[in-house]
Amino acid sequence: QEQLIESGGGLVQAGGSLRLSCAASGRTFSTYTLGWFRQAPGKEREFVAAITWRSITTNYADSVKGRFTISRDNAKNTVYLQMNSLKPEDTAVYYCAAAFGIAAMISSRTNYWGQGTQVTVSS
Repeated sequence: QEQLIESGGGLVQAGGSLRLSCAASGRTFSTYTLGWFRQAPGKEREFVAAITWRSITTNYADSVKGRFTISRDNAKNTVYLQMNSLKPEDTAVYYCAAAFGIAAMISSRTNYWGQGTQVTVSS
């Protein structure tokens, strides 16, 4: 059974950093575009970042550009999201996802979702 399992969430003060990890199991996701979404209370889920399978292309939401960095290790079947200069508005449940291509990822035409990890940024 294919699974995406996120970890690394937690509580951090504004200005701090966290690194999220998403480990894939059950199949190889090395040819998929991997990405991250987030959903804050009372809001719709939104795209955060994506990376193609050879790490040639990355894409970020405007709200996180310059602060978040997505990377992947295909040998470990894992994608990461380094989050720096965190703001209270970054508070959300963060979800890992797999899709065929950046365009599919951004439009939420995903093939797999993780269960989510909570990130809380205090002011």
